[in-house]
Amino acid sequence: MTAGEVRVVPVRGLPEVRPGDVLADLIAGACGDDLADGDVVVVTQKVVSKAEGRLVAVDPDDPRSHKPVVEAEAVRVLRRRGELLITETAHGFVCANAGVDRSNVDDGWVALLPRDPDRSARRIRDGLRARTGRQVAVVVSDTFGRAWRRGVTDVALGVAGVAAVVDLRGTPDDRGRELAVTEVAVADELAAAADLVMGKASRVPVAIVRGVDAAWLREGSVQAEIVRPPAEDLFR
Repeated sequence: MTAGEVRVVPVRGLPEVRPGDVLADLIAGACGDDLADGDVVVVTQKVVSKAEGRLVAVDPDDPRSHKPVVEAEAVRVLRRRGELLITETAHGFVCANAGVDRSNVDDGWVALLPRDPDRSARRIRDGLRARTGRQVAVVVSDTFGRAWRRGVTDVALGVAGVAAVVDLRGTPDDRGRELAVTEVAVADELAAAADLVMGKASRVPVAIVRGVDAAWLREGSVQAEIVRPPAEDLFR
């Protein structure tokens, strides 16, 4: 790769993830020798939740049977529109249905968000380092909608070994003017880039983003860096 070039590589061949599986083992086995120092490994929330046993049984014949689970997972319901709830989770995430999801799980089950996605990312990062000897970073990603814009995109729920936000305030733009408010959510950008090769139905829950700026490779936290404190929230 040339300087400034970023490459996104799908990791194929992972088996169906079950509760109790060690994701670092599965990912290392699927990657073989392909991991390199400085890689960012993006892992979908769904396989993290499966491995951590964050699954709840529901009635497969009742399309509303997951609603009590949503209410239980939400610390606050911000909006209701028909079957859709916009909620705040215990993590501080504002999302549809508290992140409770039927997709890519067996009939009769729903997946919940990991309890601590930053910790989940650290566990996978540390496991990969122990198994491969490579210094990699990890992003746990999920699909979110966005206020005022149609469509969904992947964002970061948790990170380890990579910044969640890169603060460019105080640095010059290309005209020499000092940036006053620019903070770049690089973890979200990495999650969205990885989704381009993972898709929603291709059974590729892991991707490697290679070539990221080495300055981003530090300890980070979605909870501490991306989740906006209530005092700064202009819309709730």
